[in-house]
Amino acid sequence: MPDFWGIIEVLVKLSLYLGILTASGIVFSALIFKINDYQKSVIFFGLIGLIATIFAFSLRGAALTGDMSGMYDTEMLSLLWGTPVGTALMYRLIGLSILLLGLVMGHKGLYFSAIGGALAIWSFDHIGHVPDKDLTLLNLALFLHLLFAALWIGILKPLKKLALSANTLAVAADIGHQFGRLASVTVPVLIIVGLYLAYFLVGSWTALFTTAYGQTLLIKVSIVALLLGLAAVNKLRIIPGLQRGDANSAEHLVKAISWEWGAIILILTVTAILTSTLTLPT
Repeated sequence: MPDFWGIIEVLVKLSLYLGILTASGIVFSALIFKINDYQKSVIFFGLIGLIATIFAFSLRGAALTGDMSGMYDTEMLSLLWGTPVGTALMYRLIGLSILLLGLVMGHKGLYFSAIGGALAIWSFDHIGHVPDKDLTLLNLALFLHLLFAALWIGILKPLKKLALSANTLAVAADIGHQFGRLASVTVPVLIIVGLYLAYFLVGSWTALFTTAYGQTLLIKVSIVALLLGLAAVNKLRIIPGLQRGDANSAEHLVKAISWEWGAIILILTVTAILTSTLTLPT
């Protein structure tokens, strides 16, 4: 059971993942599917990402000193700046700043924001269990995994908003169909890359079932399986109904997206636990 600081670290990492992946994913979705009225959501989640980024860095200072004073100890924080923790901080601050700045540049700024989002996501390749392995292919796999995950997360809020209005049901149906076609390619890649990462992190079937890290990873996989089931229902039943003009399908889509959000929050929480309070099997 994590102590007080362990719980705080998990919550901060959850906010970090949610902020960066959602803000970036909404930008990617707006660019790919030509979605309008996305700026407020990007600002909201982008600011969550920025605040969590600063807190995550400060918490590392507290971990070094063993008490809260490390969060604002300039000497400790200066030492951290020269480590991979500082590199991750730099990528996140620059990436999220570019992402938010692009919002005031009109539609063309969306490309600018997308670059910023990708840069912020790339920060996860500089700190954590995967970068510790120091394998280029593994780092590229993590980046690809997070890009696709961000796109999946990012489409949910705009799609739900469109499905809530009778005037935009046709648009919701079209975007849902387009995303389903894209997901038929990206989701298998997401799964394969996820399995590849899990294999290298855990190392064996025995460790998967007998260690705390492996068992927690199995919980994450189970929730992902639930999320995939919800996505399949959306693609095969709800979106086709929406395309036929079935008003009940819009209500079902809104509920399904709410369930997907719940599953995603659980997945990100488990991920935060894996990267905060648990160590890799030896």
